[in-house]
Amino acid sequence: MNKESIIMQLKMLADQNGICFDEEILSKAVELAQFKVFPKGTTLKSIGDKAQQTAFVLDGIVRCYYIDGDGNDITRGFGFGGGMCIDEGMMGLSDHICMWETVDGSTLMLFDVRELKSLIMSSDSLKTIWIGLLEKALHYKIYRESSFLTENATERYLYFRKHHPQLCDRVPQKHIATYLGITPESLSRIRRTMREE
Repeated sequence: MNKESIIMQLKMLADQNGICFDEEILSKAVELAQFKVFPKGTTLKSIGDKAQQTAFVLDGIVRCYYIDGDGNDITRGFGFGGGMCIDEGMMGLSDHICMWETVDGSTLMLFDVRELKSLIMSSDSLKTIWIGLLEKALHYKIYRESSFLTENATERYLYFRKHHPQLCDRVPQKHIATYLGITPESLSRIRRTMREE
């Protein structure tokens, strides 16, 4: 993949996500980044690893998850086309607090956290984009918390399907279930009921 084709792909992903980059900034970002393709099931980061690296997902799906006291994994979220992943360092944490793995083959654009933050601070347009991404992350967090207090499992699943249709058929149902805070069996019942209606 040459630099021009990477910049074109980044522009396309930015357009899909309503973000406007100028080509000079994209070129600087490409120069800072490492590009890697990871096979399905690759552990990218583990709990306690130093959060010195962050990434954007160019292609594929990445999942982050916690391990509870009984050893079960509980999905926190997904990163996919144009989204961030392994982002704890960008949020000011020094260590990773969850596991990161590829759900399918994934192409990532990897950055050193300090270098990316420096690039962001050097550009007013990148600062504006970063503020927008932080607001989006905060909106997501507020919705996630309130949904567990005010919505039932079916409502949470319907919201997930509406806002993430690209994940519904590509992510194992057990991961979607833990993301929704339910068992895989409960998710199967919800899906079966919806098909019958």
